[in-house]
Amino acid sequence: MRRSEVTRPYELSVAAAARAIRARELSPVELLESVLGRIEEVEPRLGAYTAVMAEPARRSALTAEREAAEGRFRGPLHGIPVALKDLIDVAGTATTASSRVRAGHRAQSDSAVAARLAAAGAVLVGKTHTHEFAYGLTTPQTANAWDGGRVAGGSSGGSAVAVAAGAAPFALGTDTGGSIRVPAALNGVVGLKPTYGLVPRHGVTSLSWSLDHVGPLTRTVEDAALVLPALTGHDPGEPASLAPGGAGGHLDERGTDLTGLRVGVPLNYYFDRVEAEVEDAVRRAVERLADLGARPVEVEIPMTRYVQATQWGLMVPEATAYHERTLRTVPDRYADDVRILLEAGELMPAGDYLRAQRAQTLMRQAWIRLFDEVDVIVAPTVPAVAVPAGQETLAWPDGTVESVSDAYVRLSAPANITGVPSLSVPVGHDRAGLPIGMQLLGRPLAEAELLRVGLAYERSVPVRALAPVL
Repeated sequence: MRRSEVTRPYELSVAAAARAIRARELSPVELLESVLGRIEEVEPRLGAYTAVMAEPARRSALTAEREAAEGRFRGPLHGIPVALKDLIDVAGTATTASSRVRAGHRAQSDSAVAARLAAAGAVLVGKTHTHEFAYGLTTPQTANAWDGGRVAGGSSGGSAVAVAAGAAPFALGTDTGGSIRVPAALNGVVGLKPTYGLVPRHGVTSLSWSLDHVGPLTRTVEDAALVLPALTGHDPGEPASLAPGGAGGHLDERGTDLTGLRVGVPLNYYFDRVEAEVEDAVRRAVERLADLGARPVEVEIPMTRYVQATQWGLMVPEATAYHERTLRTVPDRYADDVRILLEAGELMPAGDYLRAQRAQTLMRQAWIRLFDEVDVIVAPTVPAVAVPAGQETLAWPDGTVESVSDAYVRLSAPANITGVPSLSVPVGHDRAGLPIGMQLLGRPLAEAELLRVGLAYERSVPVRALAPVL
């Protein structure tokens, strides 16, 4: 592959960079230096990283280069730079959670996912900002990659922005109520929340153990399909980890032919209180899937009236339990918005938490039955594009006024409650040029199906460019 004069290594997708490295047309060192140069160029405007680990990354890239010269390739991630959300432990480095509470922290060992990426040959380039302890949907430290005056989305905002701007070929985030998919949609990249328990969370700072997931943010669906298998597999140290044999990651290569695929189009909930341009873009994407052979099927989403209460009923008390000690000893180190939510969790009755657990069980059962009718469900990822920084509410035509965080989490939370996989794919921009995302939801362990559908759509539309970082 002879790269064009205008194509710089940092602009390559994971798949393209992997092909070039294996063909010995691109050195891992050359790729890393290009990415580090891009970080230096855009980071002052974006604030995606909490720390850039240039020298350790250079040592890892040299190791990857030596192995490549000897014909020893660890897989498609060999020599590919990666950024990790700063909730993910890497031995000897800080896991700040973007919080003053973690001042002076150093991780004693690698998280399961960091260890697996290292074993796959990936090169850690840095840690990315999160909304403090992942407890929010805007990541205020970080600017949107398409419009610096707008929110990045959260809580994995730093990871999404780094990928969107070319400051990382791929990154990992966490998702408790949409925290991978929301910033993916708002920054025009791909975000995958896998099946609950498919990717181990050992060594990842928790927000809510009933809802937390770890997953990749990438520029393309093809890249997500390359990254996911490196992350999956049973972890005996984590109770929620799926038993050996739980699959879900490999790409089903059948091109763009979706003949026979039943695509569920919600009649309720997912298109309620959604910006017109967002709805139009998603419905056009459904039409594109139909052009590829899929059959749209209208579906009723079950138990939607319980989504918000169940999400908050699980997340709030579990987050407070995790932070119990530091909330009492150093409450002043938390940002006001996060401290208030943690304090509110102390007031929640145990009965409410138990009812939320029961509702979660019933909702999971109802969604499993729903997938007897369809293979995937298609819906907007978020109801609105990225709002200006500092905007606190959204007003809808029916007179409803909703907080930005409630709006952003509303359409993504059902997949966390039920544990089903969800893939957010870019489907265009609004008239202001801001990205719009569509999510594909499937039955548990149906990641291959979601990736197949997402890849078919991706290959049927023009190639997306990196964010302009204006």
